[in-house]
Amino acid sequence: MEYLFITVLLLLASFLFASHFRRKFSNLPPTLFPTLPLIGHLHLLKKPLYRTFAAISAKHGPILLLRFGFRRVLVVSSRSASEECFTKNDIIFANRPRLLAGKILGSNYTSIGWSSYGDHWRNLRRISTIEIFSSHRLNDLRDIRVDEGRLMIRRLMSECSSPVNFKSVFHEMKLNLMMRMISGKRYFGGSGELEEEGKRFQEMVKETALVADTSNLGDHLPIMRWFGMKGLEKKMIDLQKKRDAFFQELIERQRKVDGIELENKKNNTMIEVLLQLQKTDPEYYTDEIITSFCLNLLTAGTDTSASTSEWALSLLLSHPHVIKKAQKEIDSHVGKNRLVDESDMSSLPYIRCIVNETLRMYPTVPLLVPHESSEDCVVGGFHIPRGTMLLINQWAIHRDPDLWNDPEKFLPERFESLESTKDGFRFMPFGSGRRSCPGEGLAMRMVCLTIGLLIQCFDWEEIGEEMVDMREGLGLTMPKAQPLVAKCRPRPITHNLISVVPLLGK
Repeated sequence: MEYLFITVLLLLASFLFASHFRRKFSNLPPTLFPTLPLIGHLHLLKKPLYRTFAAISAKHGPILLLRFGFRRVLVVSSRSASEECFTKNDIIFANRPRLLAGKILGSNYTSIGWSSYGDHWRNLRRISTIEIFSSHRLNDLRDIRVDEGRLMIRRLMSECSSPVNFKSVFHEMKLNLMMRMISGKRYFGGSGELEEEGKRFQEMVKETALVADTSNLGDHLPIMRWFGMKGLEKKMIDLQKKRDAFFQELIERQRKVDGIELENKKNNTMIEVLLQLQKTDPEYYTDEIITSFCLNLLTAGTDTSASTSEWALSLLLSHPHVIKKAQKEIDSHVGKNRLVDESDMSSLPYIRCIVNETLRMYPTVPLLVPHESSEDCVVGGFHIPRGTMLLINQWAIHRDPDLWNDPEKFLPERFESLESTKDGFRFMPFGSGRRSCPGEGLAMRMVCLTIGLLIQCFDWEEIGEEMVDMREGLGLTMPKAQPLVAKCRPRPITHNLISVVPLLGK
């Protein structure tokens, strides 16, 4: 027994010694000692991962090469290193790692979010850029977004006599908005049957954010799929079946619409646009491709925008002087005879500053969606082997005191001189490079309009004397740990503002 113990110690020492010298001569980035056999650094992973990685990077450096089981993982918490990844190494890091979520929820790695870089992905990206997220298409669907904003204000007017759960308000509003743009259907605030259908899909969106996690042990230790991870895989499979069935039903309903020819109809929904493409090339634009597009649009566009709106309002409640400054800007540039519109945002820079500062402090994807290197490259002077998974900790970059003055403080004014949503790679809430989020324009329109309307129409107060709970919950999109519940009081001008506005959604 003693001999066996000594043998195991010698083998372990040899492994660690060999690993150290191999790393030294290969010019690999720093790592953490020790790298344990089989599991590597998996024992260090504690949620939320972005905080864990930030603490490790603060101690050991902004470029680290860790090992999650069999997988090499490059963790970057540096503006300069992330710039290298998304400029000179952009094509190399344009792939996605083969994770279980991509296989099951990404339709066997064929969806726009999980597809490898190549002809198929480039075509999907072209479709999303030209047919879905172009300025022309977004302008065509502007009335829907404006209408949902006004309906939200009317709902709050009827509920403001008691505290309001804004997590519910924002999620229902964003789901209505996205579903009207995608399929023309409005789930909440209408018929009971549609509302039940909406709640079912709302649960699917929440479940997707919880199961699509880069810390799934089965992705890094395949043997774990046979020891306790089968339950997660079954959850994903069941979830994907429900999602596919939901959208296939929407597609079939759209096909049965009688009357107006799609080609002659203005303001087509996104499903209608994709069905038109299917007519031109039915072998490529299959129902599966259409379903995959719609799923990406809805899951990415609903939860992220709702969470950002909730974080923004939570921050505003703790900073009433910011609300007063924004109200003054709106009253001055928009006046008191009409509601804020998307077209006003160029004249309301402080609203965008508020949204940008919210995204800095609470980015919707704190660890950018993972990338993977397709060949060897160099980052920060270090050799990065092919097949390395890349995690950009933008949460850490957004709170780096070397890049931001008082990074823990909510200061919208810091963005007054910033004209875009990127600032030298120290601020990139929608990612960067080829795999950046194609829906950035839509997301900013939705959130800025929502926050503008809430500030214009209401005065705000917290519930009780306690500060707003700003703890972060678990999930891919960093939700609040506790839903925001607050009181709102209509401003004197609000009744007149909404009384003269016709609504499309009723």
